[in-house]
Amino acid sequence: MAKVELKQPIIDEIKAMLDGAQSAVVAEYLGITVEQDTKLRKELRENGVQYKVFKNTLIKRAAEGTDFAQLDPNLVGPTALAVSKTDATAPARIIAKYAKDIECLNLKAGVIEGTYYDQAGIQTIATIPGREELLSKLLGSLQSPITNLARVLNQIAEKGGEGAAAEAAPAAEEAPAEA
Repeated sequence: MAKVELKQPIIDEIKAMLDGAQSAVVAEYLGITVEQDTKLRKELRENGVQYKVFKNTLIKRAAEGTDFAQLDPNLVGPTALAVSKTDATAPARIIAKYAKDIECLNLKAGVIEGTYYDQAGIQTIATIPGREELLSKLLGSLQSPITNLARVLNQIAEKGGEGAAAEAAPAAEEAPAEA
C-alpha cells in the first residue's frame, strides 16, 4: 500500500473537521503534561471544540482551497489543531486560558469566520466572551429598559388610578342625568 493511501483517511478526517467550521486555531503544545493536556481537552470537548494533533503536511493538504489554508505559514514544529463549528472564539479563548498557566502551550494563529489572525490577533480574539455569555449580556441589556418601563407604567397607573377615580367622581355628579 502506498504512503498516500495510508494518509488519505487522515486528510479526510481533517477535511471533515474543517468542513463548516467557524474557526480553527493552531497551537504549540510541546512539553505539556498528560494531566494538563487531559484538562485542556476536557474543557475543549465540553465546549464543542475538536482538538487533535496532526502532521503539518496533512493539515496543509486538507486545508487546500479553503479559508484555513491561510494557516500554512504557521504549520511548523509541533502543532495541535482546535476547530469549532458552533462558537467561533471558543478554541482561542480556552487555549489562551490554559496557556496562562502552561508556559509551553502557545497560540500560533487562527482563522475565525474566514479571517486570518496572527499570534497577536488570536490573543485578542481569545479575550472575547463566549456565545452564551454574549447572549446573556444582550438579553440583560434588552430586558433592562423594558423592566424599567413596566415599573414606571405601573407607578403611573397606581398614582393615576387614584387621581382618575377622584376626578371621575365629581365629574359624574356634575353631569346631567339623561331622561
